[in-house]
Amino acid sequence: MSLMNALRPGGRNGVPSTESRDPIGYLVAGLHRLAQADLLDRVGLRRQTEQAVFSVTRAGFSTITKASRTFARAGTKAAPGVRPAPAVDSGIFDLTPTEDEQMLVDVVSEFAAEVLRPAAAEADHACAAPDPLLKASLEIGLPILGLPEDLGGISPERSAMAGTLVAEALAHGDMGLAVAALAPGSVATAIGLWGTDQQQQTYLPAFTGDDVPAAALALNEPAVLADVLLPRTTATRTAGGYVLDGVKSLVARGADAELYVVGALLDGQPTLFLVESSTDGLRVEADPPMGVRAAGMTRLVLEGARVPAEAVLGATDGSTYREAVRLSRLAWCALAVGTGQAVLDYVTPYVKERQAFGEPIAHRQSVAFMVADMAIELQSMRLLTYRAAARAAAGKDFAREVALARKACADKGMRIGLDGVQLLGGHGFVKEHPVERWYRDLRAIGIMEGTVLV
Repeated sequence: MSLMNALRPGGRNGVPSTESRDPIGYLVAGLHRLAQADLLDRVGLRRQTEQAVFSVTRAGFSTITKASRTFARAGTKAAPGVRPAPAVDSGIFDLTPTEDEQMLVDVVSEFAAEVLRPAAAEADHACAAPDPLLKASLEIGLPILGLPEDLGGISPERSAMAGTLVAEALAHGDMGLAVAALAPGSVATAIGLWGTDQQQQTYLPAFTGDDVPAAALALNEPAVLADVLLPRTTATRTAGGYVLDGVKSLVARGADAELYVVGALLDGQPTLFLVESSTDGLRVEADPPMGVRAAGMTRLVLEGARVPAEAVLGATDGSTYREAVRLSRLAWCALAVGTGQAVLDYVTPYVKERQAFGEPIAHRQSVAFMVADMAIELQSMRLLTYRAAARAAAGKDFAREVALARKACADKGMRIGLDGVQLLGGHGFVKEHPVERWYRDLRAIGIMEGTVLV
């Protein structure tokens, strides 16, 4: 039974009527019930998970994607879709999470610590997330976190703040696995924010059901000096729709995805398109990167890929595309904060315990000051990210805020990873300690576009 079914009136375990409780509160109640039950033991994630994963050669693999389901067209074609209401803005600069948000973060943090962290090293080596872990992430409701209640989700309002907190908590376990778990929900959130009634009724039931499809947001391109706001992938109008041509890179779980949100240039304006995996002219290739490897990154090759006229997601004047880029950058900032916190939490006890010349190395000013700088920069990254998320949730313009957050997270996040490796000395260079992996992941913040959004 899905989490949402369990949380509806008359659901299992005697859950009371939703009329007496906030929807986020219901999610938290469901998460606590799952955590206290047999979820972690049932999927075998209280111990190291045995994985059946694919391997990639240096040249990678190449495969034609095949549809595993048919998305039946439904809804009214020209009607606008349901839109989440903006969050209530009190006008006070208070970034303290609400009680329900904090409870949600606590449960997701436990999931990250007990499920993601133990599986991270093997997943990074295999360039794939284990299936039991991905199924567990579906059970705790990640795909529906950004969807309004009317569409089968749990959000009474825009959930950029909640999504940011969840992304940060997951990244504290592992950034690559966090991206793999968040990717399907990012596509669902995009359809909830900008989809027409037909698009929402066609695709979202799959994300709110028991068999959630893998899905991917594809904005990155493998070109030198690529500008995400001017994609080289093109969309050409035809009598029945559009033809897409180009290459998208760093597409999370692209080999398994059944639905893509692809950015392309249409009449000089960047535009989003919904592309199903069964589309002719679409090919997926392995694209294992230096970091965030557990997300199973791939390239998406579009050669004369034909999509119908109703495949356009949102406006064609570039406004929807630019908002998607901003929400994606916000998500990557949250991931940087979570991973940066993991580095700080790891090196702080290490420098207190590591002995050199008869005393802990933390007694050396150069070491102590470096750790202090990491904490200061991390807190600035967090505050900038939360500020941008709060404005996004309230429906306000957050372009300036997310630009500041991304600059800080790209520069300082990478520095935190580098200093973490430096503080561990020789141990920072070997895979026995996770800091080298976190450093590789943090280098992605200034490069990645798309893939996830909140």
